[in-house]
Amino acid sequence: MEPLVFENIPLPPASALKALAPESMDSKPASIGKLFEAEESGLLRYAIGLVGRRMVAEELVQETFLRLHKIWADVENPRGWLYRCLRNLAINHLRDHPKETELTEETAQSGESLPPETLGRNEAVGLVRLLLAELPESDQSLVRLKYHDDLHYTEISKRTGLSVGNVGYRLHHVLKALAENLRHAGIEGSQG
Repeated sequence: MEPLVFENIPLPPASALKALAPESMDSKPASIGKLFEAEESGLLRYAIGLVGRRMVAEELVQETFLRLHKIWADVENPRGWLYRCLRNLAINHLRDHPKETELTEETAQSGESLPPETLGRNEAVGLVRLLLAELPESDQSLVRLKYHDDLHYTEISKRTGLSVGNVGYRLHHVLKALAENLRHAGIEGSQG
């Protein structure tokens, strides 16, 4: 399978979006190529968790990016769009190929598949990524600053211009909504 190569399509002016968020927090990557570099591995892990086969997962991720490439200018939240499209493609694939399995030397000899805990964890991680990608960019930024950059509320406040109390309030409600969405999806606790 040949790797995907995308042309860099510049973004149209988005002055309205920049007015809503600090300048350092753009809501859309400058090109689909940059988005591919940033999201491909996460999407691939998510797809593997959904379909259980790396080759199929790679094809689904490739198809997802090809579809995004066709409508790049019209998509406001490409990260969320990618996860939603990939999920839909995976569901369609599983529906259309219910008994498809991959037979390799490894699976023929061992007869083992991934433990249910690992599959459940991969699916939970993928769902969390999907839910995070669907959040408004300002909320995504707060979560990134807190849990990826490991910043305290005061540091987040300085970077975003929000009050410390507002940072705590917004993070609390974002996390509460994520937890509720995970419960609705049937995922409880930290073990998926």
